[in-house]
Amino acid sequence: MPTVGDQLRVERERRKLTIRQVADATNIKTDHVRALESSEWSAFAAPVYIRGFTRTYARHLQLDDRSLITALDAELDLTEDYSSPPSLPNNPKGPLDAVTFLLSRLRWEWIFPLVLGGLVLALGAYGYRAWQKNAATAKKAPALGSGLRPAMRPAPATLPLPTNSAAGRR
Repeated sequence: MPTVGDQLRVERERRKLTIRQVADATNIKTDHVRALESSEWSAFAAPVYIRGFTRTYARHLQLDDRSLITALDAELDLTEDYSSPPSLPNNPKGPLDAVTFLLSRLRWEWIFPLVLGGLVLALGAYGYRAWQKNAATAKKAPALGSGLRPAMRPAPATLPLPTNSAAGRR
């Protein structure tokens, strides 16, 4: 019985498609298309990627994706790496994990408007205090006038005419 990779390769070749054409149509890297066709499962990080790419590739070639996934699961059960589900790491939890867990349990749809409203109130109070302080210092300041410079002598309306000596040099 041909493997899942062989079935995919044979159907691609029957349709006269290149690996590049399949990769462009399915948005799967060419390396992964080659790995699927050669049943090279070590090229993938997890079985979920193998199943997803196989399903996408089979649908593109208009093959029965359910039967291919069933055959793929049988093939993966025979391999050493994918015969059992991956184990979850048992890493100790740190303080950042505890904080992010607590933050994930908060009802942000309630907290965000409250925090935003508090921020608006705080900025409003700050602006009001600054306005009051500015008004108080304006009352204490002595009258300095408008602050404009005194009017200067107006410039003459006409320019002086050149003397005869300059006119004779022409």
